[in-house]
Amino acid sequence: MTDRDPDKTQAQSRDERLRQALRANLARRKQQARARAGTGGAGTDGTDNKTAPDAGGETGKDS
Repeated sequence: MTDRDPDKTQAQSRDERLRQALRANLARRKQQARARAGTGGAGTDGTDNKTAPDAGGETGKDS
């Protein structure tokens, strides 16, 4: 015999596989985002240092 449920159609089986794959993908992406946020997100004082400090109007380019 087969392991398939005779009541499920092929479309239902496919939908179930896709749902499980999407859930696993979402969990993996959340875990990656948490890891990224923990390594370089906020500073030790709670500030977010994603942008460079104010250069006093200097851009570093020869205007």
